[in-house]
Amino acid sequence: MELKLKLKISPNASKCEIIKTETEIKIKLTAQPIEGKANKCLIEFLSKTFKLAKSNIEILKGETGREKTLLFKNLDEEKYNKLLDSLTL
Repeated sequence: MELKLKLKISPNASKCEIIKTETEIKIKLTAQPIEGKANKCLIEFLSKTFKLAKSNIEILKGETGREKTLLFKNLDEEKYNKLLDSLTL
């Protein structure tokens, strides 16, 4: 299974975390948005949080922006549902 999600990224935070509000899903990252460090941190954080291989997470849009479209690949039903619950409104 595959899942495509749009997320808002907030780099340079005090800790990595996922924040759900009524209007958006925001992911705070400790890395600075310099030379792809925030993108690398985002993939590592999501990989550890959802127990996915880094190669199964791809940034489709927004490499240099705060709003990103991510593709999660090779998901089993359990991981698919966990991602949906955690990263959608």
